[in-house]
Amino acid sequence: MQPEPKPGDLIEIFRMCYSHWAIYVGDGYVVHLAPPSEYAGAGASSIMSALTDKARVKKELLRSVVGKDKYQVNNKHDNKYQPLPVNKIVQRALEEVGKEVLYKLTSENCEHFVNDLRYGIHRSDQVRDICIGAGIAGGLALAGLFGVLVSRNRRQNQ
Repeated sequence: MQPEPKPGDLIEIFRMCYSHWAIYVGDGYVVHLAPPSEYAGAGASSIMSALTDKARVKKELLRSVVGKDKYQVNNKHDNKYQPLPVNKIVQRALEEVGKEVLYKLTSENCEHFVNDLRYGIHRSDQVRDICIGAGIAGGLALAGLFGVLVSRNRRQNQ
């Protein structure tokens, strides 16, 4: 059974290939970033947000945003950062509703948005993890290429 979110909680919604993030503001509602054309309950189609440079801050029912996907309360940085007071988190979130804002998958996405509201820290672990993974994969590819070239060079010199 999913624990009932409390105002100010970060909500992680598990989409097909990524997590969408929202902040719970009470009475069953969340505030989140969505492409201007996205409808409530878009589910996996909200991946279209990656193809736009604008997002709208929306207040919608949690169950509508989640749709058929699973979600969890995930205040994962509480052990590292002091959350702002709950009334300030909710007030800041509600003040953003209706605004059209810059959206960049790597620096201005929904996870950056909610972490900024809760902690005053602009961060996205999904982006960091993807960048680290890409760096490791790139490093391994370069190491493999280097190994092939060294091996080829040795055979040619024999």
